[in-house]
Amino acid sequence: MHVLLVEDDEPVAESLRRGLRRYGFEVDWVTTGAAALAHSDPYDVVLLDLGLPDTDGLDVCKALRERGDVPIIVISARSDETDRVVGLELGADDYVSKPFGVREVIARIRAVMRRVQPRTPEENAAGADRYGSRLTIDRKAVRVHVDGEEVALAPKEYDLLAFLTEEPGALMSREQIMEAVWDANWFGPTKTLDVHVAALRRKFAGVLAIEAVRGVGFRLEIVKDAEAS
Repeated sequence: MHVLLVEDDEPVAESLRRGLRRYGFEVDWVTTGAAALAHSDPYDVVLLDLGLPDTDGLDVCKALRERGDVPIIVISARSDETDRVVGLELGADDYVSKPFGVREVIARIRAVMRRVQPRTPEENAAGADRYGSRLTIDRKAVRVHVDGEEVALAPKEYDLLAFLTEEPGALMSREQIMEAVWDANWFGPTKTLDVHVAALRRKFAGVLAIEAVRGVGFRLEIVKDAEAS
């Protein structure tokens, strides 16, 4: 997948480039809105900073959207709800606030691409993402099966499972999870996260494990026995 990264902060851009390349993404990096609009090589998704030196990133977002339907994910230090709303209204597909982790950005990219890209006939035939030999998640149909039997999940239980299985083995902070699964402006207690994690542990015992890392967040692993045929 080819990413156009529009970011004038060199440390942030370099960190993102290294992380994205590690996961197999190709990255073209530009530092201004003018360079982004002049970029002629093809790309699959845009990561767009709002605080550009030559123009407001929201204007770039609008111009890019007027040109076509390539997904745009805004990445910005601006956390004001107005900026989020305006960005989405101008055509952005998602909005990630700084600071953020590379894995979170990758999860957002994959989620956006699933929404905008139709499945191939082969993918439709497969119908679901498989984790080990027992667990399947059909993100298009929003259905989860273990050993061929559907598992009943509450909406947020499904959202949490779908997010954590984007990168099995990755450590996700509470903040990353709350922003991705609930809402970036969630002001309630994070105790609700623990309740949902406990529910997933109970429903998928022996199939997956969700490790709590004290003071940080959670890490999901596919149970090795579940991977064996």
